[in-house]
Amino acid sequence: MGKYIDRDISWLSFNYRVLQEAFDPSLPLYERIKFMAIYSSNLDEFFRVRVGAIRSEPAAHRAGTKKAELLSTIFMIVTHQQQQFGSHFRENIIPELASQGIYLLDENNLNESQIAFAKSYFQEELIYQIQPILLVKNKVTLFLQNGAIYFIVVLQSKTNKLTINPRVRYAIVKIPSDIHSRFIKLPEEDGKHGILFLDDLLRLNMDQLFRGYEIKGCYSIKLSRDADLHIDDEYQGDIIEKVKKNLSKRKTGAPSRILYDERMPKPVLEFLSKYFGFKKNEMVPGGKYHNFSDLFAFPNPLSPHLEMPIPQPLRIPELDSYPSIFEAIKTRDWLLSFPYQRYEYFLRFLQDAAYDPKVTEIKATQYRVADNSAVVESLIAAAKNGKDVTVFVEVKARFDEEANLKSAQHMAAAGIKIIYSIPGLKVHAKACLISRISGNERGVRHYAFMSTGNFNEKTAKLYCDHALFTSNPDLTDELIRLFDFLQSPHTHLTFQHLWVAQHNMINEINHLIEWEIKAAKRGEKAYILIKLNNLEDKGMIDRLYKAAKVGVKIDIIVRSICCLVPQMPFSENITVRRIVDTFLEHARVFVFHHSGEDRVFMSSADWMKRNLYHRIELGCPILDNTLKREMLDILYLQLRDNQKARILDKALTNLPVEIKPGEDPLRAQHSIYQYLRDKYFKLFDDLE
Repeated sequence: MGKYIDRDISWLSFNYRVLQEAFDPSLPLYERIKFMAIYSSNLDEFFRVRVGAIRSEPAAHRAGTKKAELLSTIFMIVTHQQQQFGSHFRENIIPELASQGIYLLDENNLNESQIAFAKSYFQEELIYQIQPILLVKNKVTLFLQNGAIYFIVVLQSKTNKLTINPRVRYAIVKIPSDIHSRFIKLPEEDGKHGILFLDDLLRLNMDQLFRGYEIKGCYSIKLSRDADLHIDDEYQGDIIEKVKKNLSKRKTGAPSRILYDERMPKPVLEFLSKYFGFKKNEMVPGGKYHNFSDLFAFPNPLSPHLEMPIPQPLRIPELDSYPSIFEAIKTRDWLLSFPYQRYEYFLRFLQDAAYDPKVTEIKATQYRVADNSAVVESLIAAAKNGKDVTVFVEVKARFDEEANLKSAQHMAAAGIKIIYSIPGLKVHAKACLISRISGNERGVRHYAFMSTGNFNEKTAKLYCDHALFTSNPDLTDELIRLFDFLQSPHTHLTFQHLWVAQHNMINEINHLIEWEIKAAKRGEKAYILIKLNNLEDKGMIDRLYKAAKVGVKIDIIVRSICCLVPQMPFSENITVRRIVDTFLEHARVFVFHHSGEDRVFMSSADWMKRNLYHRIELGCPILDNTLKREMLDILYLQLRDNQKARILDKALTNLPVEIKPGEDPLRAQHSIYQYLRDKYFKLFDDLE
């Protein structure tokens, strides 16, 4: 085995860990169904983005693996995972639903009253949303939409039914799941709740669409298309026009995968391939149903029974006790951990700024924001109230390009100064800076909010991130310089406290790793703790190998991609963990022992080539010792997780953590919530 694991193979290991949560019988039934939806949604995006990118490269190699070999390995792994997915759904999920009086039925096991309902529903709700099309060779080929599910219908004319070799025809029907619920709730009968796939309701009524034909077969297919915008030259010209022009191409990208019902007879499969021009290596057998991401909306007639109870985000009583959030931040720094604590503190920060007469200026970055964003509306309110508001909008945020363009136009119309993408770079930093008139010697005090996650109040309820409120001039003065750079990105800046990719981030990280290496060589304690989403950059991996070789103990908590190979002679001092639980682990935090000083940083950046070399990323030190201790306590709880954590071996197998004799079970996400509740409410009680 080499020193690096292919990033795409590594990602598949992560997505399998997501699927493992669907297998966990200790979780409520609908929580397991949710994880099946997440797995399916993740896989769809993987084929649209990663497999599409691999196919589009003429001579791609990944860590010495030829493109054809890599694609073959990917399809082999995915096929095996999806077989487990299908078996688990059929053999465990459906029977468990039935045990609760919820029956997932199909067109073959409906009783008379249910059939009557389904036929009536089809005539009243669906028939006018469906346009069946006969497929004719050598005619114009129908365009298949990305992600849509279609039926290939095998037909035989009723008029020549007695012919020795009756002519077979083919038709295609799009399942209208984009405009209609994928799951149809049948009328309750004696406390029993029947649910029918939209697919099966159509199968039951297919004869109504082809009255002159006998239905000989009906098989589902789904096409995934390359989702990359493929902007040829993002270093020159008008990047906004290039993004707009290429957005429409996303829907017409080259095929990256064609899923088809594995029961499809060979002649039908051959017709399908020839008619649409599909290549053999693009076609993948699957089950009767596709788009299991629709399970997010699987109805629960017993709700909230069978669902995971989610605790309410915690307030911080001491922070609430200040007359304004600016007074609180002026007093000291504040560390927030989402979704355990309320994201409303950031919304309040913006809202107070919008109406505070002492606030003169607001600057912020935007990468992904919520629909009908409260963040955007507060910024607009500030501009309308005479504040000088500048927002840097990253229009190259994948799948959010169009939404970001729209919100940028909305803000610009309200008088906000919009700065768009820097050609050749993505701005992934998460920062907001507010300038407020003060009685200090400068006349103005700056207040900052820096985060590991997007300014998105909806995902903040699901993603684990950290954020820092500060008015420390050591940090805010440097943040001013970063925003100046975003407005005029032609100067190289120096930073003493913040990490900024393209400027000092790599050098600062290298310096801190080297410090640990020197300490280990002197026989002193040397330790690095890294938490991130993705570890892919070979340069960083090599530095970790170098540190491990001389005795630096390294703990890594990685959610997704991990190209570092654990449990090898060159990585024997490195332990890699993965935590998948109710909330998505999204934070990036880096700890260096630093001769007992414990240098702690939070950052927007993963250790990927794209983040370190092709983006503007921001890292922020935790300078307050109390907050530093809090961050370390949270990380150490994650290192002690023996319920949802997995240890990665050299094959990136997700190995359960062994519970030692006398050790209590510990589930980090539950323990962190308890820790923060106990700390802040007890602290406030003591203060009172």
